[in-house]
Amino acid sequence: MKKDHLEVLLEDIREKFDLVPEGHDALLHGLDNLTKEVRENKDETNFKIDALHQRIEGMDQRIETVRRELKEEIRGVRSDLGGKIDHVASDLAAHRADTESHPKGYKVSE
Repeated sequence: MKKDHLEVLLEDIREKFDLVPEGHDALLHGLDNLTKEVRENKDETNFKIDALHQRIEGMDQRIETVRRELKEEIRGVRSDLGGKIDHVASDLAAHRADTESHPKGYKVSE
């Protein structure tokens, strides 16, 4: 009976030892799948980051173009307004000189 009992125990231990390599294989397979998934996600993430960088560079270029166009537009408006202001100042000075040249009792008649 002792011999049979020992054989049963040894068989049970042998079966449990056989489970260890199977468990290792399952873990390795799981790690391989996880590694593959991480690499795929990394590649996808890198692709998205590169695309985002390209969009940002494009936006930077557009912003710079708009900045230059606005700067030129502002220069043009300043130039136009400067000329108009000078013209109004000249007209006002001429009107004042004309008004001051009239005698004190002078009235505009209709």
